Amino acid sequence: MTEIQRPGALYQQVATAIREAIFAGEFEPGAPLPSEAQLIERYQVSRPTVRNAVAALRAEGLIEVRHGKGSFVRSDGQPAVTIERRLSRTRDGKFVMPGGAVWDEAEEPTPYRAYSTAVNGELLDIGPDQDLFVCDRLLIDPASGTRAMHRTTTPLAVAADVPPLGEEPPGPPPAAAYEILTQAGHKLWWSETVRARMPRPDERAPLRLPDATPILDVARVTHGTDDRPLILEELRTGADRAELAYRITADKEPSRRAART
Repeated sequence: MTEIQRPGALYQQVATAIREAIFAGEFEPGAPLPSEAQLIERYQVSRPTVRNAVAALRAEGLIEVRHGKGSFVRSDGQPAVTIERRLSRTRDGKFVMPGGAVWDEAEEPTPYRAYSTAVNGELLDIGPDQDLFVCDRLLIDPASGTRAMHRTTTPLAVAADVPPLGEEPPGPPPAAAYEILTQAGHKLWWSETVRARMPRPDERAPLRLPDATPILDVARVTHGTDDRPLILEELRTGADRAELAYRITADKEPSRRAART
């Protein structure tokens, strides 16, 4: 039994004691915490105090609650899945996922029409309230169970220039869209940004995120002729489950003659 004699709210004292036990290695990463009844007996406090202490540690991201199983120390191990962000192209001009890895669709794709916002409008280099064709997909990695939300956004002006992009809802997946754009005469290149942020409520449930878990928010823009942005892809997944991997090559410096002209 551990006696609590520190200043501050009682639940904060209990949270501090549990935190110190975790850092001391008494409760290892991935291991369950003692039950509520055991914590009540250990610290000689009430059930509401224990629940508030556990809630505080959840908010810190130190522990996670698995429904029907109890509270567990959050694991600090390796991510469950590595997402390769490079692109490969076959000899016959088709684009493929690295290593042939394909995520399964957890639900039917959801295509819809929308208008551009300040955020996606900037990435697509278009003004506000422009017509867009959007398709949302919920993906799952069959090996690890990791979930990801994927959104493809195409300006209708681009789809009008390249009709196959918008012929049949939900529209082609990204690799097929790249092939269509290439066949239409575009020489493609891509830009990508990654940021970590806390999820919105409408992202937490589909991704099945533990409490206090950030997400990786990846935005990839496909550029075509004259560097025109053609397609915006957004990928969101739990930062506790996934890591991103990139293949980096060195750009060639312009020749001195080209630099003088």
